[in-house]
Amino acid sequence: MVEEICSSVEQIRNIHPLVHNITNYVVMNFTANVLLALGASPVMAHAEEEVEEMVGLANALVLNIGTLSQPWIDSMARAARAARNRSIPVVLDPVGAGATRFRTETARRLLGETPPAVLRGNGSEIMALAGSKGTTKGVDSVAGSQDARQAAMDLAKSYGMVVAVTGAEDFVTDGSRRALIANGHGLLSRVTGTGCAVSAVTGAFCGVQKDPFTAALGALVTFGIAGEIAAREAPGPGSFQIRLLDALDAVDSPAIRELARVSLS
Repeated sequence: MVEEICSSVEQIRNIHPLVHNITNYVVMNFTANVLLALGASPVMAHAEEEVEEMVGLANALVLNIGTLSQPWIDSMARAARAARNRSIPVVLDPVGAGATRFRTETARRLLGETPPAVLRGNGSEIMALAGSKGTTKGVDSVAGSQDARQAAMDLAKSYGMVVAVTGAEDFVTDGSRRALIANGHGLLSRVTGTGCAVSAVTGAFCGVQKDPFTAALGALVTFGIAGEIAAREAPGPGSFQIRLLDALDAVDSPAIRELARVSLS
């Protein structure tokens, strides 16, 4: 599995997959820079008039419901249908699902109409979508990834997709295969948009890796390792954010082989 992750990183840097993001205002700039640092090519396009055409140019589509409005929801639904018709992988980030009915119903609508290749969320979001009891504090999770493992398994089986739950220890499942990832650093939770960024990185991996489980696993491992590298000399979240971009640019196969902490079951 580690060698597959290394291969995917090399492919991203050779192919520069185009990742079409319909994402939120808070993270657009940071997400684009994260993808560029890794080696992918980002595009942010949300107008309903162009999303179908843009999806046709992309290697992956990432939908992020962080700052919702009805026109954006319609664009996401249209883009997702276009991606499905073209066999383009979709990553859904259900930011804040469980916090309000609007967010939860939007995420469930997107799941039901066009199930993504990968659903990436925190513990509270995943539990909310599965109908489990949980609490979301704004868009932040108050449930750990370990609390959401059964919910992730249930969602993966119900929708035929991969579910990636991020937290202190990440969990990835397709309903049968399971993986625990121990990479990352606490400063990742001190910078806004890192969860959204890892969803975009998952899109980049999906753009070069046909197996969504392997793609999600590779994205979380690579992003977590970059977080560890960035934190080595970062005194706080401000410098950490800049160093994270540098680390994503620098992370390579030797670093992945040395630092990857993954267990499969």
